[in-house]
Amino acid sequence: MWGRLFGRNAERPAADPHALPVLRRAKNGMHTLRTLGDVRVCALVGAAEDGDWDAVKAALAPFDLGRDHQVLAELAGLSGVQNWIGKVVEEDKEHRATALLISGARHIAWGWEARTSALAVNVTQEQWRVFHDRLLIGEEHLLEAAELRPEWITPWRRLLTSARGMSLSSAVKETRLDAALRRDPLDLETHIEWVSQLQPRWGGDPGQALAFARDAIGRAPQGHRLGCVVAMAHIEEWVESERQDCLETPAVQEELRKAADHSVLHPAYVRRPGWQQDFNLFAMALSLAGEQHTVRRVFQALDGAYTPWPWTYFTDPEKQFALSLRRA
Repeated sequence: MWGRLFGRNAERPAADPHALPVLRRAKNGMHTLRTLGDVRVCALVGAAEDGDWDAVKAALAPFDLGRDHQVLAELAGLSGVQNWIGKVVEEDKEHRATALLISGARHIAWGWEARTSALAVNVTQEQWRVFHDRLLIGEEHLLEAAELRPEWITPWRRLLTSARGMSLSSAVKETRLDAALRRDPLDLETHIEWVSQLQPRWGGDPGQALAFARDAIGRAPQGHRLGCVVAMAHIEEWVESERQDCLETPAVQEELRKAADHSVLHPAYVRRPGWQQDFNLFAMALSLAGEQHTVRRVFQALDGAYTPWPWTYFTDPEKQFALSLRRA
């Protein structure tokens, strides 16, 4: 009865048959989400770690890699994929587009690993060389994948990342953005990548990213995860600001509450593999804003599930998540 009165049942969806069991929780209840919290993604990652292409193809069956950015990200972030995927690109003509997509995404991630997150002035010449060499391979493979499968959106979102890293012209970046949004005007990952591009540190103007995010959520239906772009835009505002308390205003708190209610906390929101990252975005943004009500609902839904991104903006991401969880 009390659950019906206070709406708790609406925030407790049916159990996911593919949910990955939590192996270990910290004393505070938190745990790091593994392979998007999905047993099928876990099998996919295991196959990729083994370099078993046939097993990778079989494990990909439930997913659409041309549209599912989060599943692709799991493969792109795996060290060692670059050692065997090139051979697959050359030998498996039937699945060449998929192999190119994985290879391109991995080379771009691998390039950023070489560059590191250091400020540009602190990146060595050798790091820059390796960074650009890997990005060039990634670009080549992604562009061919996009040509082979013109309906795919994931190559274009990754090409936005490489364009930013290679300091390509605004015209090229905007063309790639348009290509992605033609395929899905409400694609969250494309919007988040563009929010980063619009930051002053990448050549944008102050306030430009936030205006872009507000326009996006205005076009999104209730329950759509695109509402997360508002949380990301405010996090980026915090990153750019010299004031740690820049988000602690009633206006920002209200906007974040409304965005969360419109998207992740709305009954129409669909919990796909990796949904916890959407909630972590709001958990971080609401915590930075000093919001005290909606943030509790977000952390309650997470049940301790921590995703490194976006908390990696902090020096000690896990500690900051745990601190925010305790405060909530």
